[in-house]
Amino acid sequence: MFHRSLHGFIEVVCGSMFSGKTEELVRRVKRAQFGRLKVQVFKPKIDNRYSDDHVQSHDANRVQSIPVDHAKEILELVDDNTRVVGIDEAQFFDDGIIDVCNKLAYRGIRVIVAGLDMDFRGQPFGPMPKLLAIAESVTKLSAICVVCGSPASRSQRMVGGEGLVAVGANEMYEARCRFCHEPNPITLAQLSTGLSSSTQPNTGSTIPADYV
Repeated sequence: MFHRSLHGFIEVVCGSMFSGKTEELVRRVKRAQFGRLKVQVFKPKIDNRYSDDHVQSHDANRVQSIPVDHAKEILELVDDNTRVVGIDEAQFFDDGIIDVCNKLAYRGIRVIVAGLDMDFRGQPFGPMPKLLAIAESVTKLSAICVVCGSPASRSQRMVGGEGLVAVGANEMYEARCRFCHEPNPITLAQLSTGLSSSTQPNTGSTIPADYV
């Protein structure tokens, strides 16, 4: 059998808001640049929190990036001599991002993908579950829960509309652990008394209503 000398693969960095996903993406990209590899980084155009043409972490680490509207544009923009492709905020892309990552990997390109694995409700976010499934390497990072100090795996939306996508940072989200996260909460105190969240204020850890 003929074996091509290609070494493409997919690695995914995921976690909640403020867990350091973009920082880790930037770190890996810069290491590749130090190794004199041709790198290109892409992000969804909707993510313009810090810059239109950079990927930037919350602590201001950044790298040049190309904003795109649709995942398929990435294939058209990747240069022939590119060896590493970074994709940030992958949860905002359509399912076409899965095919894009696979095709890039089969070209022999190292694909580094970063994104939220769960939305503000604590549910799998967009194409991320499938990206996790096809990746050769997965790194799940955690933040620190602002309520209790435990490892945080969820993103608590503090303000904003009812829609699933609301791009923001510190002013809109907090990192929370499983028990301090409040998607549609019933507190443990309410659970013991049989009261609903609408009749008693939140005074402790919460359990989503779907799991009561």
